[in-house]
This record gives sequence, structure tokens and C-alpha cells, in this order.
Amino acid sequence: MKFKHESIEINAGLLIALTMVVISIGGLVEIVPLYFIKDTVEQVDGVRPYTPLELRGRDIYQREGCYLCHSQMIRPFRDEQLRYGHYSLAAESQYDHPFQWGSKRTGPDLARVGEKYSNEWHVAHLIDPRAVVPESIMPGYPWLMQPLDYADVADRMRALKFAGVPYSENQQEFDANVEKFGPDVANELNILRAESNLVQQAQSANYDGDRAKLTEMDALVAYLQMLGTLVDFSKYDEGYFAEFR
Repeated sequence: MKFKHESIEINAGLLIALTMVVISIGGLVEIVPLYFIKDTVEQVDGVRPYTPLELRGRDIYQREGCYLCHSQMIRPFRDEQLRYGHYSLAAESQYDHPFQWGSKRTGPDLARVGEKYSNEWHVAHLIDPRAVVPESIMPGYPWLMQPLDYADVADRMRALKFAGVPYSENQQEFDANVEKFGPDVANELNILRAESNLVQQAQSANYDGDRAKLTEMDALVAYLQMLGTLVDFSKYDEGYFAEFR
């Protein structure tokens, strides 16, 4: 037995292969069962997939590397909740591919930034951060005022649908979304109406202050303004969080 053990240790290739086998088995044992447990991700009222405009905004958020300085993960600690609000729920990220959790915070966590500031504040901040936050080290993004390319938004939604996000493309899927999210949200999740829904939301909310054109700023601000706004946190852990208010 000792000889066999020694023969493995002195053979680097064999040792690496067997180590990978053991790690793989351990990983499968821990991960695979999660796919068969229905309550792995809790069901939380209000959580929905992104609208087409919000989805394009999230794509721009990732393109510009915003996630490198801003996490979207509030930890269950007193200081975090005093500063940012209720800790992050797994359900809030169930439609994220990839999710934006992390530990890197050059800037503040954005999990609850939605509706905390006005659209005008976000536009001014993204164009010239020091115009509203003098001590900010964030770079400006004035090019976000360029026209938004949304010709492929339906294809982006189809790709996410393949990954499990419940966007609809036929009557049966639409009816299922009506039952789960309500008719207004179900309409926003309809791939066949993606472009018209995107334009309608941008013009209605007028995120960048200019109704005459649809810009990347519209999309990014739409995404930021919905972060943390979908769930009514007063329904969760009321007793525990009352002491923080």
C-alpha cells in the first residue's frame, strides 16, 4: 500500500490527474443536488427578468466595466445594511447571466441604487462624476449620449431564454408569464415586441432628458434605476431589521 502511494506521489502527471478526479467528484457532490432542490433559490414576489431597455443597459454596464469597481452584493452585516439596505437575496439574481455579485468596491455597492437618485443626477454623474460628487475618482462616460443600437435586442433575449430566462415567443409562453408576472410585465417580456417595448419605455421615462433620440444613456440609467426596486423588503425579516431603522 505504501509503495502504491509513493508511486503516485513521484509521478507528477498521475498525481495531477487523480487530484482532478477527486476535486471533480467533490464538486459534483456539492453542486448537482442544488439543481434538484426546488427551494435552492427562494421565490420572492416582484422579481422579474429585465425589460429590453434594461437588458441593453445591463449590457452597456458590463461593456464599460462598471462591475470592476461596483459590486451588487449587500452582505448580511449591520454596517452593510445601515449603508445600503436589506442584504441581497439569491432570487434577485436568478435571471442574471452573469450575476454581478462580488467583493470589489472601489465605488459603492449598487444593489439598491434604483430610485435613490433622479434620472438627471445619473446622467450628470455618468457624463462628469465630479460635477455631482467632487471627491469621486470615477471616469466620465460622455460617449453614452450616442445613439443606442438595439437592432439585436430580440436575439439577446432569445439567447437568455435558452439559458432559462422566461422571455416569451409564443402564446403559451406569454400566457404563462401573464399568470406568473401579470399582463403588464408579460408584455415587456415578449420577444416579438422587444424593439417597440424598448422604444416605448425609453420615450415614456425619458431617462436622458431628450425625447428626440434614444441613447445608450437611456438604457444604462433605466438599468440603474431598477436595481433593488423590485422587492418590497418590508415583508422580509421585519423584526430583525427594525432595530436598524
